[in-house]
Amino acid sequence: MDIETVAVIGAGTMGAGIAQICAQAGWKTNLFDAFPEGLERGMKAIDAFWDKGIARGKTTQEQKVKWASNLYSYSDMVEAVKEADMVIEAVPENLQLKARIFHVLGIETKEDCILGTNTSSLCIADIAAASGRPEKVIGMHFFNPVPIMELLELIKHDLCSEETVAAAKAAGEAMNKTTILVNDVPGFATSRLGVVLGNEAIRMLADGVASAKDIDTAMVLGYRHPMGPLELTDLVGLDVRRDILLNLQKSFNDDSYAPHPLLQKLVSDGALGKKTGKGIYDWGSGSPIERIL
Repeated sequence: MDIETVAVIGAGTMGAGIAQICAQAGWKTNLFDAFPEGLERGMKAIDAFWDKGIARGKTTQEQKVKWASNLYSYSDMVEAVKEADMVIEAVPENLQLKARIFHVLGIETKEDCILGTNTSSLCIADIAAASGRPEKVIGMHFFNPVPIMELLELIKHDLCSEETVAAAKAAGEAMNKTTILVNDVPGFATSRLGVVLGNEAIRMLADGVASAKDIDTAMVLGYRHPMGPLELTDLVGLDVRRDILLNLQKSFNDDSYAPHPLLQKLVSDGALGKKTGKGIYDWGSGSPIERIL
């Protein structure tokens, strides 16, 4: 199918990033958020990203003007989605919230609209069922920061049609993403591997094996990871990683996925990573980041 209009639900870090690359792909992009302040923050984040690209000589003012002309903000979800050829939901990892949104999307979008959910761990089939047309629903797991990270993990549940998969793959290519296709199992491929590595790195930190910086350096230089598992945990959000682990623990009935007590403590203390300024690292001290543990 040809995509002309895309709606993105949620203007947080992920939603704003998804809306940005959709606008850059040349699609009319409607960004919706239920909270006016969140919508304003998302639009400003996109504008700031484009300005930074211009300052670094990676993009031009002409490109920014062209991309910005594709981007629209909406405070009414029905208005944002009613003409969309594809909707990508990017709200917090809460199954009940996502199900409520997909119930509305199943009623208010065009019959041939592709419905994508950006989730790192939730069951796609459960979200799809709420829409009333599960064959049109697919998992579309983007990675932070969305405009930079090349991977798009597509998750197919049992009732997802091959046409929907093909459309999602084509959309990913238009957004300059490399897509992989995985089945609808807890944690998919990336989250399941990522959180286990991160949880073990936190265990090593708590056991005094090495400093956070040295553990991260070991994986960057020894295994050619772009960043270490502890820094990545801070970037993703300790609460997000904790919730994925809890979901895996419950889904597989396997305590090996239980979040390490240090991770639980940091979340309880509000040290959620980069978004709060402190997590495993102190993000307010400038570059390079400094250990706080």
